[in-house]
Amino acid sequence: MPPITESPHQVPFREAVRVWLRIAILSFGGPAGQIAVMHRILVEEKKWIGERRFLHALNYCMMLPGPEAQQLAIYIGWLMHRTKGGLVAGSLFVLPGFIAILALSYLYAALGNVGAVEGLFFGLKAAVLAVVLNAVVRIGKRALKNQIMLGIAAAAFVAIFFFEVAFPLIILGAALLGYWGGKRGMTAFQVGGGHGNADESVLSDRDSLLGEGLPAHARPNRQWSLRMSGTLLLLWLTPVVLLLALFGSENVFSQIAFFFSKMAVVTFGGAYAVLGYVTQEAVQNYGWLAPGEMLDGLGMAETTPGPLIQVVQFVGFMGAYREATGLDPMLAATLAALLTTWVTFVPCFLWIFLGAPYVERLRDNRALSAALSAITAAVVGVILNLAIWFGLHVIFADVGERHVMGARLLAPNLASLDLLALLLAAGAMIAIFHFKVGMLKVLFGCALLGVLASLVSF
Repeated sequence: MPPITESPHQVPFREAVRVWLRIAILSFGGPAGQIAVMHRILVEEKKWIGERRFLHALNYCMMLPGPEAQQLAIYIGWLMHRTKGGLVAGSLFVLPGFIAILALSYLYAALGNVGAVEGLFFGLKAAVLAVVLNAVVRIGKRALKNQIMLGIAAAAFVAIFFFEVAFPLIILGAALLGYWGGKRGMTAFQVGGGHGNADESVLSDRDSLLGEGLPAHARPNRQWSLRMSGTLLLLWLTPVVLLLALFGSENVFSQIAFFFSKMAVVTFGGAYAVLGYVTQEAVQNYGWLAPGEMLDGLGMAETTPGPLIQVVQFVGFMGAYREATGLDPMLAATLAALLTTWVTFVPCFLWIFLGAPYVERLRDNRALSAALSAITAAVVGVILNLAIWFGLHVIFADVGERHVMGARLLAPNLASLDLLALLLAAGAMIAIFHFKVGMLKVLFGCALLGVLASLVSF
């Protein structure tokens, strides 16, 4: 266990608030971009936390259900300034994106059938496909350092794409395999254990402002954990229970509260992995959105700051907007967006405050580190599944399913090929992968081309 340290790090809380707000405003590009922003500011620029400790926290957050980037902010905010630090860091991380997506949702609901608006979101869909593929490559380079990790990623992809194995089972299987390998000292599972310790440019934990020791407030404390967990559980579940009790399970607000609360518990593997589950339920089971509209929402989330999973706010918004709730549609949609955001992100604070003290204590545990590395590898396969699903629905208007010997096969109707979408997606991929154009430039460029195409066709 790391040594307990009582020495303060000399970072004023007021300065921390400014830094977390800056990170929130700059956090574009989905989890990969957001984590990169946090790393650049917290590790390289401010030197608050060392490289190894940053990656240890990240691997834990990737093991949890929900958005790993926001949870990482909560974790580091808590390490630096106790409970108030975690609350501020996590809340600020969500706020700019919430405001931006709410504004875009109003525009979408009011003007979604206008040609220019349809063209804008058409262009975004094509760019989003390239962005998701880029996420596969970026995370894969970090996680798939040997044949074992490649095998875990491949197995995860086959399990979810062909056999629709549940996310939690995939993550659990990877964790158990990694833990087993770590217990036996197999070096293949200790991927990036040092993450460049031999490189003098990497900030060591010892040289960071936080140091390598365990802050006194980070020691496991059962009384604090129970009190904090109870408070957060009440904040999270009280709206859900009240809505179910007052309006029943068929009410759209009850459905939103229950579904996204369930999502907060059962969806693992980061934002890209979660979206496959959300899409399946929101589109196929509840009928809140069409497949193309889910991609529109993802385009919103990609072009605004904050967690990519903030797209669920758009899902809740549109679900209530279209239901006969007895309220003004825009008012109902706004309330649903607030409700969706609340039940999605409050659990993130619970997972961190409950588990982080114990994870900090186990920073030097090789078996746990191996389990976290295996989970990261499995996530790559899950994201690849999402990329292929999105790609087929962007490029083809009609995508069916076939089942052969228990395996599910997606079967696009070749006659429904959208040539313009294919060209836009291919152009976005070339821009990102070959010319290294920034993600935001690609997204805005494709959106502009989509608008121009809609005006020409009109």
